[in-house]
Amino acid sequence: MLRRLTPFAAFAALVLVLVPAASARVLLVGTYHGTRGSFSSIQAAVDAAKPGDWILIGPGDYKTSSIRTPRGGGQFPAGILISKPGLHLRGMNRNRVIVDGTRPGSSACSRKRAAQNFGPRRKKQTEGLNGIMVWKADNVAVQNLTVCNFLGGSGGDGVTGNEVWWNGGSGSGKIGGWGFSGSYLNTTNTFFKGERTAARYGIFASNWSGGTWTQDYASNFNDSGFYIGACRQICDNTVNHVWAQYSALGYSGSNSGGRLVIENSQFDHNKDGFDTNSQNGDNPPPQNGACPHNGISPITHTHSCWVFMNNYVHDNNNPNVPQVGAAASGPVGTGMSVSGGRNDTIMNNRFVRNDAWGLIVLPYVDSGKPCRGGTLGGLGPGTCLYDDWGDAVVGNTFSGNGTYGHPSNGDIAWLNLEGGHPTPCFSANTELGGGPAVTSPSDIERTHPACDGSSTAANQNLTFLPEVLCNSGISLTSGPPPCPSGRYPRAHGAPPMRQLPRHLPSMPNPCTGVPANPWCPARR
Repeated sequence: MLRRLTPFAAFAALVLVLVPAASARVLLVGTYHGTRGSFSSIQAAVDAAKPGDWILIGPGDYKTSSIRTPRGGGQFPAGILISKPGLHLRGMNRNRVIVDGTRPGSSACSRKRAAQNFGPRRKKQTEGLNGIMVWKADNVAVQNLTVCNFLGGSGGDGVTGNEVWWNGGSGSGKIGGWGFSGSYLNTTNTFFKGERTAARYGIFASNWSGGTWTQDYASNFNDSGFYIGACRQICDNTVNHVWAQYSALGYSGSNSGGRLVIENSQFDHNKDGFDTNSQNGDNPPPQNGACPHNGISPITHTHSCWVFMNNYVHDNNNPNVPQVGAAASGPVGTGMSVSGGRNDTIMNNRFVRNDAWGLIVLPYVDSGKPCRGGTLGGLGPGTCLYDDWGDAVVGNTFSGNGTYGHPSNGDIAWLNLEGGHPTPCFSANTELGGGPAVTSPSDIERTHPACDGSSTAANQNLTFLPEVLCNSGISLTSGPPPCPSGRYPRAHGAPPMRQLPRHLPSMPNPCTGVPANPWCPARR
């Protein structure tokens, strides 16, 4: 459940509740338990639906039969386009209802190159394709199905190659959608022949406020399995019981703050398990977890409403994953990166066997204007520096991190490049079995125990700084990045595309909440 909705989202949700249930129709796609529905195509059912209707999908491999682009968003082609508010799109079986980006006639989620659909062509290049895209349509639910092999292309990062996307107007700098639900979803990709056409994001929300993801899985993406961006301090999202593997980043969140809770989830076998950051992109920056209007979080009892808690972050040591752009700079062997993030709370998590660092808190260096919320020229002409401040790292448990053995490798590392900003705080972080967490600098729990609003001096941490630059492949000068103690693992060969885990739980009763229909004879 959402902790709190924005006034607009709350009003929209109330309107949907007040619509009489009898007015909602149920449209059936495919066949379920021997009963054939009226539609063979998901898009045909979406086209026939009215706001508030239900669309149920029987087991089957649903290939892309058409390509749609939204009005005002022609750069975002999609296999299934939803632009009507309040629709409920639900599969009858999470693992057997497959929305498939591969060509008709191929096997489900085929690995073969000839089976791939690289999207429409423009200027002699293939643009790629999105899977299920919700375009500026409030309170749309997508549930209980698998989406695979919608690939990227010439459109660029975040334009195509997204399996399930709530798109409120990517690149607009404005919120264009309110309310969503994504549950019991699998998103994956089985094909890789280069980063340009690789699948980019699994489950994606941009320029949107108010939503929940729960019981979802994502793997094999060259940016991130889960992404929330461009929602400033009014994200109002809850991410609960999700699982992210085998991607450059398990989760990425650019410029997403305010009330955003990630809990009870697992991030493993990625290059970098979890990353939240400020940047010039998916504007407006920065990433700021402070509660709107100087409010108090009911979870932290502080002014920090961005909360990462009760998660299991382990074994993120995988350089052999798809990776492109800024996501490729995620340092291998890192459980979690807070990069230019501010006023975020990381509490009561387990960080286990991340071979560089369990958790790092550090600035994000970008380039150029507008640099909103950052320091233009902070590291020289043309740079945009987003420093980190006010982050709370409290009550986490660590085990087996830092085994690469480079200086500063361990449980927690922190640096900031500008003085005069609110202090971060580190307290009650321990090693499994007892003893304090291993930190760099080593005394941060003594020197910075409380986020009390006082300003802190710059902490350049010259032990950690060259190590994270080396690991990320980033240089602050014209030469190669410094690697004073040797290199970190690098990709070798094409990344293997991993299969979905077996027996991911389907929705216990896919008829729950659905008006009576031939597949669900009695309302439950």
